Amino acid sequence: MASGQPIDLFLLAGEPSGDLQGAALIEELLSLDPTLRIAAVAGPRMRKFPIECIEPMESLEVMGFIDVVKALPHIAKLFFSLRKKILALQPKAFVGIDYPGFNLRMHASLRKKGYKGKQIHYICPTVWAWKKGRIAKMEQSLDLLLTILPFEPNCFKHTSLRTEYVGHPLTLPISKAQLDPTFRDRFGFGKADKILALFPGSRKVEIERNLPLMLKTAEKLQAQDSHLRIAISKNFPPEETYHLMQNAHLALAKSGTVTLELALHKTPTVVQYAIKPLDLFLAKKIFRIDLPYYSLPNIILQKEVFPELFGPFLTEETHLAYATKLWFDEQIRQKTIAGCSELWDTLSDLPASHLAAKKILSL
Repeated sequence: MASGQPIDLFLLAGEPSGDLQGAALIEELLSLDPTLRIAAVAGPRMRKFPIECIEPMESLEVMGFIDVVKALPHIAKLFFSLRKKILALQPKAFVGIDYPGFNLRMHASLRKKGYKGKQIHYICPTVWAWKKGRIAKMEQSLDLLLTILPFEPNCFKHTSLRTEYVGHPLTLPISKAQLDPTFRDRFGFGKADKILALFPGSRKVEIERNLPLMLKTAEKLQAQDSHLRIAISKNFPPEETYHLMQNAHLALAKSGTVTLELALHKTPTVVQYAIKPLDLFLAKKIFRIDLPYYSLPNIILQKEVFPELFGPFLTEETHLAYATKLWFDEQIRQKTIAGCSELWDTLSDLPASHLAAKKILSL
């Protein structure tokens, strides 16, 4: 994009999941209108498109309450710098993609500073879990909220905010994902091998927190089943991730979007979230997060599809116990797979990115 041209849309993604959805959104936007001029805080996937990257997404990546506190000076400096750039560019619309702690503040701050363009937030923050006070603030600063979970618009029915469910962006690509008959041969798995797939997370700190326990469980299971083969997701190219999920007998996964991907592939999974004791205290006592479930498949269906272990409940003994049941007990496995099938009935396979792009352009 030539520098100095007026900007139609400014997109802001602050983490890998937002980069993934941002890239899909940009693809659909440019398909609907190839003349669009887009600027963005963009990750590597978004940067593959003809957009103007104002700031790399990696500048914003932090996780955990404690880690966020340490990064506050850096994040605050970036916030004001980006706000200044957005106000200078005056895009016709500003689209915050997930990353609510940052993006919702940006929406509100832009409005306070007199920004006249349309404001859209794509992927609803978890106001049904905590920070319900955000609802009123979102009503004041947003023109459109696009949600990816079917029950979320109900949280805003008492407001004037236009809120629309566009479908979950994972369902359509997963419904189209083809089994690759060459996957096992290409990666050295025999026909009799049963794959235990480990998904410890994408960030270094996540891998350090989750992978050691996963490996301990994997090795103990392997001692009971000589056909078990361990596969760590980070050792596979990103484009092979869904092939790994399709071929896995069981997955051990860090809580996050990956658990929904595994559920939509009908792969039995033990979910874990290795959280620091202080983070857990802050979550429960200060931020009052108290949910019956914490992983997406369980939240959507409001029942246990996958066993989930976090904080003090995540031990070597509990992790191995649940993994053992899902590895060997066919009755438990089939019950889990049936729960995964229910997700398809609940979410459907709407073309989320396409619908989101159309609704953004309608403004």
